[in-house]
Amino acid sequence: MTRGTTNPNRLRRQDRWLTGPQAWRLRRSDDPPIVVDLGYGASPVTAVELHDRLRRVRPDVRTVGIEIEASRVAQGRELLAHDPGLAGLSFRRGGFEIPLDAGRSATIVRAANVLRQYDESEVAGAWERICSRLAPHGLLLDGTCDELGRLSTWVAVTPDGPVSFTISLRLAGLGDPMDVAPRLVKSLIHRNVPGEPVHAYLAALSRAWTINAPLAPHGARQRFVASARALKDDGWPLLDGPTRWRLGEITVDWSAVAPRA
Repeated sequence: MTRGTTNPNRLRRQDRWLTGPQAWRLRRSDDPPIVVDLGYGASPVTAVELHDRLRRVRPDVRTVGIEIEASRVAQGRELLAHDPGLAGLSFRRGGFEIPLDAGRSATIVRAANVLRQYDESEVAGAWERICSRLAPHGLLLDGTCDELGRLSTWVAVTPDGPVSFTISLRLAGLGDPMDVAPRLVKSLIHRNVPGEPVHAYLAALSRAWTINAPLAPHGARQRFVASARALKDDGWPLLDGPTRWRLGEITVDWSAVAPRA
């Protein structure tokens, strides 16, 4: 689970989704929900940012940064010792087993840029192991992004299996939604080839973006919204609407992009 430096604000798109459409998971429990930032990397900054954003939805949230390297855990704990404003945030050493207090389960586990280091054949096993530590209404976000967080994708996985796939793009300066292809999650990145559903999905989004080029003078936001609407009209099972599309975010049912056997 060893990774390199994590840039500040890199995971803002994933955090925005967790505290937006998925906020109900945080509010559902009477007990303080537990959210895990798994494999946060060389700097604890993403865990701190996640905790800050979660507290706006659920002030009593408990955020746990988990890393396999002891030195990174020590760095996180040192930060806490010097910042009393981070109450509710903690750091632990561990991995996919998600070490929490006895009897506690996670409401959300965010694994950003973690599974991309593994073979595709290992992803399902990792999902299963992590999801075994989730509450019944819990969620695993398995995601990846570029260095600045402008191109991001993630799969939402529940104890019953994967449920959705999301693409989130910085619309300003976007050339083509297909630019996100190198940042596909591990379960899909090697499937972006003709004959695979995810390839057809990206091609459809790119085609819709091109067709709606006349809207460019009105802004990339209107162009992207029109592109997403075109996909929905063509029968793609999108799970969100214009409110999310205006953010450069589009979510489709997992069944539409799941790899062929």
